[in-house]
Amino acid sequence: MIGKQYIDELIERLWEVEIWEGRERKCEDYNIGIRLLLKTFFEHKEMESRLFFIGNGGSAAIASHMTADFMKNGGMNTYSLYDNAVATCMGNDYGYEFIFSRPMEFLVKENDLIVAISSSGNSQNIVRAIETTKNRKASVITFTGFSRENRVKKMGDINVYVPSNKYGMVESIHNLILQQIVDMIMEKDGGKKWFHW
Repeated sequence: MIGKQYIDELIERLWEVEIWEGRERKCEDYNIGIRLLLKTFFEHKEMESRLFFIGNGGSAAIASHMTADFMKNGGMNTYSLYDNAVATCMGNDYGYEFIFSRPMEFLVKENDLIVAISSSGNSQNIVRAIETTKNRKASVITFTGFSRENRVKKMGDINVYVPSNKYGMVESIHNLILQQIVDMIMEKDGGKKWFHW
């Protein structure tokens, strides 16, 4: 697959993206789904919630990128779980499956927002992090791909699913959608924080 053929497939998969409100209610089309995502991010921005992005491998790169962009361009209270000392400590002391959930037990509060990115939707450390988030009464948005029956796809308050088995396609679309959201936030309010005096 070369050149335009790859881009054509990427665009086709983008328009096939499914955005679900919970497990039962699928948005009718991409635009409605994007509006739901944007509304959710704005609500958390107004509440001055903390925003956490988590993922492994390529998804970790997206998570780190969006941690910076949603802070700088979106004006949101993002918090990174990717400090080397913290991440290696958690992995060494508790096991890699707890690398996110253990620090989240200390950090995540009610009404915070966690964005969990997992191409396969079956990473145990992501599943555990979502469970911790729910125990803290925080909100979850998931981004997955591959199998429609993946575990993470059914766990979020909003679930974004890319119908592809190709890592490059799934990761590119996850990144594109998140970039679209932060750009829309910036267009709306110039990245300003919501302050309550």
